Amino acid sequence: MNVKEYIASGILELYVAGTLSAAENLEVAQNAKTHPEILKEIEAIEASILTLSKEVYPSKYPHNFDTLKKRIHLDSKKVISLPKQKKSWTSYMGWAATILLTAGLFWMYNQNNSLRSEIESAREENIDLEQKIANSRASEEKTRALLTTLRDKNITVVPLGGQDVSPNSYAKVYWNKSEEKVFIDAQGLPKPPDGMVYQVWSLQLDPLSPTSIGLLEDFATDGDEVFALPNTNDSEAFGITLEPAGGSALPNLEQLYTLGVVAS
Repeated sequence: MNVKEYIASGILELYVAGTLSAAENLEVAQNAKTHPEILKEIEAIEASILTLSKEVYPSKYPHNFDTLKKRIHLDSKKVISLPKQKKSWTSYMGWAATILLTAGLFWMYNQNNSLRSEIESAREENIDLEQKIANSRASEEKTRALLTTLRDKNITVVPLGGQDVSPNSYAKVYWNKSEEKVFIDAQGLPKPPDGMVYQVWSLQLDPLSPTSIGLLEDFATDGDEVFALPNTNDSEAFGITLEPAGGSALPNLEQLYTLGVVAS
């Protein structure tokens, strides 16, 4: 807890003025027990208000009492009418000062809350901007890596055609054998349903032996739909199936979306 910021917020003045809720009063009281600086500040505020009240509160004027005694005969039953006293302006000054003080403290408290909200909004905007910058940098790095792979003279390009479950689907594999890496261009695949994910398989054809090389995760939020995956296999073909979220140990051939053979 930042004690200086808490004291500067104006909540202690409202606590002394008695305008806080029960929960807020309890919070301030607990903080005062924990932090001597807060308790000291509360005592200073109370002392200031007492000083102000004494300065504006009407005096008792002892000479008024002496005058009154002279006009009353204690041994007489006669009722003596006393002139009506005019109310002094000072009798209202204490109330006016209290009202103005409370209003001022309430305004200051609201201003501090508004400032806190603005700071929090700015902090959230900065976090969002930082995330966008990080995503942009990651996208740039992926683009550079893809361009490096595409320009490699030893690159192997494997087109993957649509299968029975989705004849119009297509994809392309860019395989850099020396770096043991593949880039999957999945722009031709439909968005997977909720709870499902595309899984990429490296295949040996005789006998048919599939090995998973990864999932095309965050498919809906990936703007260019190009995915980098490791591939240490001596692949003869590549296939992409639709599997439950998290992937499967073996491919569901009924959900085989694309398939392509590596040119010999």
